[in-house]
Amino acid sequence: MSEVLALAEAKAQLSQLVNRVNSQHDRVTVTVHGKPSAVLMAVDDLEELEETIAILSDSDALRQLATSDAELARGEGVTEHDLAEAMRRRRASA
Repeated sequence: MSEVLALAEAKAQLSQLVNRVNSQHDRVTVTVHGKPSAVLMAVDDLEELEETIAILSDSDALRQLATSDAELARGEGVTEHDLAEAMRRRRASA
């Protein structure tokens, strides 16, 4: 959910807004003189956006994702069970 508040309203409700954006992952746009000026959002949400931007900006990562998608479409993926078994065997041999 996204909400738009004037700066004065946001200042008056800042504690509640911070709690809400952190717990409910809402965004609050703060306006100054009726124009959007800032956005209040959870740190986790910002970090996820930044990570997404980094991945989408990395041509090698995008190529690897496309390759993985194609492998999965061909049924070449490894199941969770197979991966857990391989990890168990690796730990046992270490």
